[in-house]
This record gives sequence, structure tokens and C-alpha cells, in this order.
Amino acid sequence: MKKSYSIILGIGALLMLFIFLLVGHHRDIPDRVRLDRGPLLGTGSSVTERIKPVAQVSLASAETQREPVKSAAVAPSPSRNGQQVYQTTCVACHDAGIAGAPKLGDKGQWAKHVAKGPDTLYASALNGVQGAAGAMPPRGGNPGLSDTEVKAAVDYMVARSK
Repeated sequence: MKKSYSIILGIGALLMLFIFLLVGHHRDIPDRVRLDRGPLLGTGSSVTERIKPVAQVSLASAETQREPVKSAAVAPSPSRNGQQVYQTTCVACHDAGIAGAPKLGDKGQWAKHVAKGPDTLYASALNGVQGAAGAMPPRGGNPGLSDTEVKAAVDYMVARSK
């Protein structure tokens, strides 16, 4: 019985020694982390400043009237070609055929659209389409596209799908 107590006491002493060494070894970890992360942990910048948004979007209501820009320094944005517009906007739906969009290069799907003529295709792309076969937002969902860019994208897709 006395032997059991001494074994239990010895194991307890070893466990306490192990815990003591473990705590002693890891007690400076927060300081090392603080040195590694530097500015992230509060040396010089506030939390609010670090997590602030990088941009802000403001939407004007339809009732808001805009005054014309009277600056001669404002230049029109450069026009992109059809392939560039397709790769930045149209690819999202026309590459996978989402919402009934004819896939680029699928001659069968594009044949019925091409048969309607280019003016009908342009009008659909510019104004959008809502129907049983699918849906397309005006200008492919990118209101920043000019008429010329939308038409160039349509021409690119038709040429790749004939």
C-alpha cells in the first residue's frame, strides 16, 4: 500500500515538473507573436483604421438630378474590343450557358439568334431579355459599357459561333 502511494506521488511530481517546464518554455510566445505581427497588434494604428473599407459605393436615386459636367479635362474612356468586353462581362453567363445564355462557339444554340438579324441581337444585348427561354440583363449586367462595346461583344460572339 505504501508502495502505491509513493508511485502515485512520484508520477504526480513528474507531471508537475513537466507542466512547469512546458509553461516556462511557452510563456514568451505572446511576445514573439507581437514581434512577428508588428503593426497588426496595435503598434501605431487603431483597429478602426485597419478594418476600414477600401472603397465606398454611393447610388443616386432616380429622382436625383445630375448637373452636366463643365470640365474640358474629362476625356471619354477608351473603347474596348469585342473580345475584351466578352472576357470581362459576357463570359460569366455565355461560357457556361447560365440562364439560357447561348454558349460561345455552340453553332446550334446561336443559329436561331443569328437568324433574327444583327439589329435584333444588338437590341437584346442593349436592352436585356426576359422570357421563358432565359434572361439577360441590359448590357450584360454592366451599365458601364457603351453601345459600341456591347455591339462589338455581340459581333465577337456571333463570329466565334458561326
